[in-house]
Amino acid sequence: MPKPLKELLDPRQAAESVASTQVWKSIFRHGYPDSPRNRALTMISNVFLHLHPIRMKKHGLRLRYTWCMGGLTFFLFLIETITGLLLMFYYRPTPEYAHYDMQYLREDVPVGITREIHRWAAHAMVITVWLHMFRVFLTGSYKPPREFNWGIGVFLLVFTLLLSFTGYLLPWDQLAIWAITVGSNMARATPFLGHEGPGASLLKIGDLNLVHAGDDAKFGLLGGRFVGAPALLRFYVLHCVGFPLLLATLIAVHFWRVRRDGGISGPA
Repeated sequence: MPKPLKELLDPRQAAESVASTQVWKSIFRHGYPDSPRNRALTMISNVFLHLHPIRMKKHGLRLRYTWCMGGLTFFLFLIETITGLLLMFYYRPTPEYAHYDMQYLREDVPVGITREIHRWAAHAMVITVWLHMFRVFLTGSYKPPREFNWGIGVFLLVFTLLLSFTGYLLPWDQLAIWAITVGSNMARATPFLGHEGPGASLLKIGDLNLVHAGDDAKFGLLGGRFVGAPALLRFYVLHCVGFPLLLATLIAVHFWRVRRDGGISGPA
């Protein structure tokens, strides 16, 4: 006998009928998180939530203690990833088209504001990651047993700055070209890897220099001695693929380590 229309339109009964199907049970193997057991199962069985602890300490929810800088940094990284993927549909990393594509994104593309969101989120991410490191230092959260995660955080800071540095060249205007020229010239002074850096004179066999202007850190960064097409392509690959993958991997390790160390460190 068919069910009454009122029963079919009841949201609670409709939800229960869906939750009782085999498809639903094969995906969600626990009930609604209305008990300590179901809350624990929700965290453990979810691919996104299992990196976080099942229970949070009160200080971990206080904005005046955490500043929420770590969460904001991760949120901005997600914005950068999404907007960066959208921008890749319109940008061509060649000297002939790079600047033209930036102008096209700014003036003609309906979602051209995506580029401005990407740019301002990048600036904000650099600020929030610095503030996060500052908060961790002020609260002593780098001390044992959390010194390993502090090291991971330092790498995350460095890769965030390198991500911003490599993206600076992509507009391919005069400001970008000369800024990268100045920045890449610093690579000549890299210890042992730059031909003008400390230790370069030690890497010499007779009259043969193992490190010179044609194969030092600057040359590897630019793909040549000057900022040109090879540099634009290398910066594009590092900005869109290399550093984001490294950041995503280290962020996952960072979150996992916070959980293994007992959650966010508490005040003294």
